[in-house]
Amino acid sequence: MGIISNIISQLFEWIQHLGYIGIALGLMVEVIPSEIVLAYGGFLVYSQQVEFWPAVFFGTVGGVLAQLFIYWIGRYGGRPVLEKYGKYILINKKHIDHAEAWFNKYGTGVIFTARFIPVVRHAISIPAGISRMNVWRFIILTTLAVIPWSVLFIYLGMLLGNQWEHIDEKAAPYVTPILLAAVVLLAAYFLIKWIISKNKKGSV
Repeated sequence: MGIISNIISQLFEWIQHLGYIGIALGLMVEVIPSEIVLAYGGFLVYSQQVEFWPAVFFGTVGGVLAQLFIYWIGRYGGRPVLEKYGKYILINKKHIDHAEAWFNKYGTGVIFTARFIPVVRHAISIPAGISRMNVWRFIILTTLAVIPWSVLFIYLGMLLGNQWEHIDEKAAPYVTPILLAAVVLLAAYFLIKWIISKNKKGSV
């Protein structure tokens, strides 16, 4: 644990030194959860080392590129590669199984809503890549989901200041309604998709 703690500590020092670029790269590396990197970005805003909206921008860029990287691995390496090396980017077999089940059930539209669902959100890019989902559609839906996530955790990190490490406790009251909203959106998407499919069958 000492070695891991030192690596994480050095990573935060690296992010602090690089500023905006550090926030983006910290998210792209995927060594630690995105919420923690973004909360630390909020701390940097609090300590006036960076500004809020540029931090959100670079946090969004880093978050999207991280998911695009996973998408490309899924597209060109497939599930076997991710099962073998996924642990290095915080993805395990359970994540992959859940993500594939969601993607197969709800289709490409799940790329947006799944970003807010625990377990699924880290791995949803995998089945998108494996199924060769249109890359621009993937990028747009991912970006739309990453923006509010970046805004929320950078803002909360800024509010917490020196206590930014307690982000889990602070974020809980906000994440729960977001999770419920994502589930409602997913249900609405599935209902609309079902209605369209039914209408098409009826018109044949």
